[in-house]
Amino acid sequence: MTDRLVIIGAGQAGFAMAAKLRALHDTRPITIIGAEDVLPYQRPPLSKKYLLGEMTFDRLLFRPEHWYPDNNVEIRLATWVEQIDRDKKQVALQDGSILDYGTLALTTGSTPRRLPAAVGGDLDGVYVARDKRDADLLADEMRPGRRVLIIGGGYIGLEAAAVARYRGLEVTVIEMADRILQRVAAKETADIIRAIHESHDVVIRERTGLKRLVGRDGHVCGAELSDGSMIEIDFAVVGIGVVPNDQLAKEAGLDVANGILVNEFARTSDPSIFAAGDCAVQPWQDGQIRLESVQNAVDQAEAAAAVIAGGLSPYDPKPWFWSDQYDVKLQIAGFNLGYDETLLRPGTREGAHSIWYFRSGQFIAVDAINDAKAYVTGKKLLETGINPDKAVLADAAADLKQLLA
Repeated sequence: MTDRLVIIGAGQAGFAMAAKLRALHDTRPITIIGAEDVLPYQRPPLSKKYLLGEMTFDRLLFRPEHWYPDNNVEIRLATWVEQIDRDKKQVALQDGSILDYGTLALTTGSTPRRLPAAVGGDLDGVYVARDKRDADLLADEMRPGRRVLIIGGGYIGLEAAAVARYRGLEVTVIEMADRILQRVAAKETADIIRAIHESHDVVIRERTGLKRLVGRDGHVCGAELSDGSMIEIDFAVVGIGVVPNDQLAKEAGLDVANGILVNEFARTSDPSIFAAGDCAVQPWQDGQIRLESVQNAVDQAEAAAAVIAGGLSPYDPKPWFWSDQYDVKLQIAGFNLGYDETLLRPGTREGAHSIWYFRSGQFIAVDAINDAKAYVTGKKLLETGINPDKAVLADAAADLKQLLA
């Protein structure tokens, strides 16, 4: 028998769990297993400052290499788990080694959806933006004057478009839905973000899907679109969502449903196994939710660590997100699922806006565009359960502070 904690996944959630346990003075041995060949690092700057050459990779590391042995945390890189044996409490790695565990944590994250080979997804020059390898490949492609097609008008695609324009590329974004950000934001937010991109000469084509990518000598050189048009490109970036990495859990017989099902303590259907981050489906309000955000990965993993260390506090998600595009910072507090009303409020500074979401009259989320005051106010309202006065929100001259009184 062992009390070892084995963490499968060396991303934000996996590292946060290990670090929190050590901060709680939990001394059990910890092993983190990571498929990449580099130490755990921050992912958000990869597609922005790192890709732009404004930040070196060593600055993205959560901790320097010596932190791991100093804290009795073993880290195994460039390897992965092929099987979980829940009866024996063991995991089998691809190199043939076996690890015993007392507690197991799945922080396996998610994988970007890729285009099928039938439409050219296997051509050279077709990328996703997820990890260091992706960022390094994209950095080599992003040279002034080149032409890039961004497939998908969500946050990942739009952030890639902003970086590409900053580096002097010709950028076309296609979105098969009626508008960009259709799944994640209101029309008002989409209209503002679209206008910002168009002011930077990004071509955005909505209600336009990809029919197929065209290759020459195995490398992508063009794209045939759903409207019958053909455009010439030098490379493509695919941003059409992610899939939770729950296959290992499913094969082990854990409960899964588009992610690994956990309770309010981040426990799976096996009480010895926890899950946190993008791969986990957790209770939220009257249903279940899978949150794809750095904030949730950290908070849920730290909450799980507290339970592993002997605590009994449930994790109550307070979602918040952000997206940086050009000099625009979009900050989101709450989760707009099921909204039926929005209110657009101009900010006090030029270019500042906030969009407030309501469901059945109850405030549930805010999108703040270059408007930190609206974001902070909205976040506090959600944390305290105060429903804001819409008349105050609608009055651009009103001070938002009075909503918290």
